[in-house]
Amino acid sequence: MADSAQRPLRADARRNRDRILAAAVRVFAEEGLDAHLERIAKEAGVGSATLYRNFATREALIEAVYRNEVAQLCDAVPDLLDEKPPYEALRAWTRLFLDYVTAKFGMADALRAIAAAGNNPYGHSRDMIQAAITVLMDACVAAGTIRTDISPTDMGAALEGIALTSPKPEHRERAERLLDLTLDGLKARTPHSAPRESVAG
Repeated sequence: MADSAQRPLRADARRNRDRILAAAVRVFAEEGLDAHLERIAKEAGVGSATLYRNFATREALIEAVYRNEVAQLCDAVPDLLDEKPPYEALRAWTRLFLDYVTAKFGMADALRAIAAAGNNPYGHSRDMIQAAITVLMDACVAAGTIRTDISPTDMGAALEGIALTSPKPEHRERAERLLDLTLDGLKARTPHSAPRESVAG
């Protein structure tokens, strides 16, 4: 991993690495810690030698997958804000957050094993995600579409709660309902209409 970080990869090597990471997310989500690396290589369309050249150990692959998922989640924010109004960008991003939660759940045992061995696969992931939420919410506040009394920290805590209670793929429908409930509560309040005068007189 260190070598890959220090020198740029050729375009074909980068494509192979990206395919391996994408395949690993799917396979780890399905099989968890016991996933066979050979299956990941096959689904990525590369040989086992290519996989091991990029990731010498299972732990290195798992950590790279997790960090890549966090980076993709956070890097999506500018594009979403370019393509959509701020509130819709926030809503779309929360769906990407669910994808990230599902991927993380599939690797949970492996990530805990890495942490127990003394490494920190999580690194600055929480700070990165919190920063992404802050950018999105600041844009929504500037547009006047969400309340100003709810902080990004509050929103982050709500998302963590959804992640803890609905992490599995089969929980997706419930997780989306919880997200919609949270986002509806986040919307800017509109003044109540004045009560109608009684026509009975």
